[in-house]
Amino acid sequence: FIDYCVVASRGYNYATAYEIALKLKELTYVMSEPYSSADFQHGPVALVEHGFPVIAVVPEGPLAAELTDFFRQLRERGADLVVISALAGALALAQTPLPIPVTVPEWLSPIVNVIPGQLFALGLTLAKRFDPDHPRGLRKVTLTS
Repeated sequence: FIDYCVVASRGYNYATAYEIALKLKELTYVMSEPYSSADFQHGPVALVEHGFPVIAVVPEGPLAAELTDFFRQLRERGADLVVISALAGALALAQTPLPIPVTVPEWLSPIVNVIPGQLFALGLTLAKRFDPDHPRGLRKVTLTS
């Protein structure tokens, strides 16, 4: 099992990275950090070595080539990649590909791309024998003052 990971994307799917990281924290107690691929390249990339887990979200659209190249560089540094994408080139980089079977406009892609991340979190939760319906510390109401 993983104890930590980075979830990275860019553009509209930066929010997807945040949601997947949150689900991993809530359900699996994995220290998961969301990043924009642009921000990750400037410092945090130093963390990546052989076996470092990275969940990559690569949507179709103008950022696809840049993201695929970025994750290729992480793979060359030894990262273990889980890739969520509809793009064959991005999926080919993954030790664990999570293919998206549909094509949607980039602005709509976070709704589609988050589902494999949520299912990944659920699968890891069950593999660790945790109860996904009763995560520790869950509060249905957030109090603000």
